[in-house]
Amino acid sequence: MSLSAYRLLSFDVYGTLVDWEGGILAALQPLLNKSTEKYSRQHLLTVYHELEREQQTQTPDMPYSQLLATIYAPFAARLSLPAPSEEESQEFGNSVGKWPAFPDTIDALKRLAKQYKLVVLSNVDRGSFAKTNAGSLQGFPFDLIITAQDVGSYKPDLRNFEYMLGSVKDKFGVTPEQVLQTAQSQFHDHHPAKKMGLKSVWIVRPGATMGNLEDNIYDWKFDTLGEMADALERGQ
Repeated sequence: MSLSAYRLLSFDVYGTLVDWEGGILAALQPLLNKSTEKYSRQHLLTVYHELEREQQTQTPDMPYSQLLATIYAPFAARLSLPAPSEEESQEFGNSVGKWPAFPDTIDALKRLAKQYKLVVLSNVDRGSFAKTNAGSLQGFPFDLIITAQDVGSYKPDLRNFEYMLGSVKDKFGVTPEQVLQTAQSQFHDHHPAKKMGLKSVWIVRPGATMGNLEDNIYDWKFDTLGEMADALERGQ
């Protein structure tokens, strides 16, 4: 089937539309500035992702901004850095709304919206996403916004996908075979999407570290969301 055969895109946001890794590294910089030690990008992101994943498993109903604040001190400890203050941890937790969108995101969303309903299925909380949407996503009018806070669990939990599918069926009359899960993360999105019987579009974002797995699952593959919009317009 061609891309145009589908009716709805279910988006991961952070890592796909927003530069999750760049935003996190920038938010970690005040902590890293306290040490003369130099850490590789991959090492920093690997440690961060391990802590985030562990905390999401332990406290699936914790809002994402609070979860970030919670793992900030353990992150510092893992790197033998000075323990941050409570205020510094909260500042890190509130950094999500400052993370930048990828340069192609807004234009691509506008082009994709001509064909699809656009739905957010994000692992953040409502407040953090609202800041992002008002900020780097320039107030883009998504058709539906679903966060981990709404569901009470974090992807790759299948409950998030079940919640999304139920919502789009009720709101738009869209069935699972009409949905494309559109995301960068293999761990958070593509592997659980396959378990749900969904087709998926892998937005690779070359150089991305977090959420990668050895087994790559996808039905379409593009480096950027802009390339996906190009392919749709060419009739692929």
